[in-house]
Amino acid sequence: MPVYNAGSYIERCAPSLVNQSLGADAYEVVYVDDGSTDDSAERLGRLAEAHAHVRVHRQENSGWPGRPRNVGIDLSRGKYVQFVDQDDELSYEALERLYALAERNGSDIVLGKVHGTMQGPSNVFKRTVERCTAADAPLFESLTPHKMFRRDFLHEHGIRFPEGRVRLEDQLFMARTYVRAKTVSILGSYPCYRWNRREDGGNNSSRRITPDDYYGHLGNVVEAIKEGTPPGDLQDRLLRRSYRVELLRPVSEPRVLRRSGKDLEAYFTTVRRMAMTSYPAGVREGLPAISRLRAELLVRGRLDSLVELARRTEQIRAHVEVDDMRWRNGRLVIRTRIGMVRGDGEPLTVVRRGGRMLLDPELLDGIGGAEDWEVPDPFTSAHGELIVHDTAGNHWWYPHGELTPVLEPLGGDRHRVVVTGETVIDPLTLTGDEPMAPGAYQVWASAQLLGVGRRLRLTPTPGGTRVILGTVAVGAPARLVSPTWAGPGGQLRLAVGAPGRIGTTRRLLLRTAADHRLRHSVREILRRLPADTSRNVRATARRAERWLLR
Repeated sequence: MPVYNAGSYIERCAPSLVNQSLGADAYEVVYVDDGSTDDSAERLGRLAEAHAHVRVHRQENSGWPGRPRNVGIDLSRGKYVQFVDQDDELSYEALERLYALAERNGSDIVLGKVHGTMQGPSNVFKRTVERCTAADAPLFESLTPHKMFRRDFLHEHGIRFPEGRVRLEDQLFMARTYVRAKTVSILGSYPCYRWNRREDGGNNSSRRITPDDYYGHLGNVVEAIKEGTPPGDLQDRLLRRSYRVELLRPVSEPRVLRRSGKDLEAYFTTVRRMAMTSYPAGVREGLPAISRLRAELLVRGRLDSLVELARRTEQIRAHVEVDDMRWRNGRLVIRTRIGMVRGDGEPLTVVRRGGRMLLDPELLDGIGGAEDWEVPDPFTSAHGELIVHDTAGNHWWYPHGELTPVLEPLGGDRHRVVVTGETVIDPLTLTGDEPMAPGAYQVWASAQLLGVGRRLRLTPTPGGTRVILGTVAVGAPARLVSPTWAGPGGQLRLAVGAPGRIGTTRRLLLRTAADHRLRHSVREILRRLPADTSRNVRATARRAERWLLR
């Protein structure tokens, strides 16, 4: 852990490091104090005195985390190195589980599921993956270094963090490791790393960023990928992430709509030059329709068209339809369909003309250089899924059943791209090795279509019938799971009771009684109450039933 003026964050993080389930004799905690000017040195000294497996190294300030991390690698004596930042925490079993996965597979890198206030849902951690590489897994979607690395792997390839004030140093380090790693493992069944947003905003640098500065460092990341891969499809795929996320960002909404004048022109000029000199043509060609159009307008120098395209694309919204929802063998099965609609409420379409498929002419009408924009494959990068959010722990979980992209006719030559299919939420397996913990869970829908990505709450289909389901008891000891439509827009939520806890059952009954449309849920609870349930709880249930039926 690199430390600089961490203050009380040292004590906030320390318990999660020194009390790992792996056992104090199996690992060490190496703090590298990068010349702190507050009381961090004293705090670290007290930690080292209290814990034999804590070591502290103090050095002159280097101004950035790269050097202290490199020093930490050199000082460490373990087979593996796990990086942690001073604001963050490890879960209790993180090192034990990551180590077991690494040893089982001979892994060079192990990614542990990330959660916390700095991390949204990431499908990199959708499932546990025993063995993969950058060629067959979306590793470049996770570019922070908060992972476990085999120390000899880093030494064998001479992989170090850039030192000094270097932007994107984490991306550069990860690019160098990913293209050289022969075996990577992903632990998706257990939240390992809590990535916290500091109350004082200390996660973010206060130093002003210029376009030349930022994109000059991005160029180093691009070159690192090129050095580690031969020209061709794999290299293009690995470079596509930085092109889509970093390079196109200044000419996409919302940023291109917030900047103006010389500031906007400076970013536009910088990213255009980099697009034309640093990336092979195959990178752009593999982008989905709207992203590829942005890339084309960028190369042509059409800033005015990029701004107008951003205005219209910003208004695009996802539209989700719940076609069916039912319990099946203790699992909640939801059939959904997700598409995109323009700002005027009409579907985002593709049109067949003259043997070609063109991007929505009404969306592009009047945008110079975007006329008759061809869509060679409307399914490029198209995907969708439902995601379950544990609001208490801020964990995001991915049920089984990805949605499949299909082309739906709208009449004449117009079609829309949608993703559709069944999603299965199994309360006993959704959250990894343990059943869903007691609490409230929100269900969200996510889709990427034609280069537009949106996440939205799963709500009843507008104008359709609201599906009402009963409560079921799952597992042994049994826990009650109750689907309800509640909160903003009537979002689908799952209320999970504690196994064998009658008090939780009673509270669930009272919550259920708040909506007369859920009377079948109360009847189901009554039917499933254990024989030894107290009279008080049964009386509460009967009162709820009578209230619902009045």
